[in-house]
Amino acid sequence: MPHRGVSPHFIPEAIRHKARQIKILVLDVDGVLTDGKLYFSSEGDELKSFDITDGLGLKLLRSTGVEVAIITGRTSALVARRARDLGIVHLTQGREDKLVALQELLSNLNLTLDQVAYIGDDLPDLSAICSVGLGITVASGDDFVKAHAAWCTEKSGGAGAVREVCELLMACQETLHAVHQNYLNVGK
Repeated sequence: MPHRGVSPHFIPEAIRHKARQIKILVLDVDGVLTDGKLYFSSEGDELKSFDITDGLGLKLLRSTGVEVAIITGRTSALVARRARDLGIVHLTQGREDKLVALQELLSNLNLTLDQVAYIGDDLPDLSAICSVGLGITVASGDDFVKAHAAWCTEKSGGAGAVREVCELLMACQETLHAVHQNYLNVGK
């Protein structure tokens, strides 16, 4: 059977080293947790599509002790609901100044920038991506942002990119195998 998923053997040592230091994963929403498209109903209600595998990845990552936060430039009740459903308590909405919002969050959590992995897809995320321990963008991200990120996912935003990053972090922190084993041992 072919190997599938993230393996630390294929991750450059510099990325593995950075990933081992991560205590919190911070996410943008549109273009990262979603495909970046805005959908509106005929009544004007905003709709968003979230990838279920990203959600499981975030729950699994949190189970290993890595915290998760969201910082987004838009404000949406849907995002608040998704964060609540995933158990994400650190939610900052309506902030275009992503790095300032991130620094405020880290001050409250007593963490440093080198302990952060940040996933963004476009220019408002760039200062955060360039300032953290592990700055990440998605395959569907802006080319200029890709040129400045330490890591770019193979999958697009809203289509498994967040799950890919969660597995990258767990693989590098040597917790992914135990997470997988928990599912193999269910019912035994």
